[in-house]
Amino acid sequence: MPHMRISEASVYLGVSDDTVRRWIDRGLLRASTDDSGRKVVDGYEVAMVAREHATPPGLPGGMRSSARNRFVGLVTDIQVDAVMAQVELQCGPFRVVSLMSSEAVRDLGLERGSVAVAVIKSTTVVVEASAPEAS
Repeated sequence: MPHMRISEASVYLGVSDDTVRRWIDRGLLRASTDDSGRKVVDGYEVAMVAREHATPPGLPGGMRSSARNRFVGLVTDIQVDAVMAQVELQCGPFRVVSLMSSEAVRDLGLERGSVAVAVIKSTTVVVEASAPEAS
């Protein structure tokens, strides 16, 4: 399993290094020591803790949806022309950009600062990772 330093884990968990250390002390994460004598945690464990502690905001107004890739956020920018519009949302740490009709922007009443939900349905998902280290 890949291991990461506490400082790296804190970035992926969205917490401070000290919080990761407290979680290790409480047994939420297990730590070991790498070849250089540094404390490290298992990457998979970090992913599972991140999943368990993820608290995305719920849909506004009691809405329900079957979609699983939903990101609740705030509209940060709208660029509208006669036919099309580009709408930017800040959904937690993620910036989501949508292209839609200008009519849709008007129908939805979108404006900067509005709460909106980005629903993503795609047959293509690109996954990137660093090259594995040679053994």
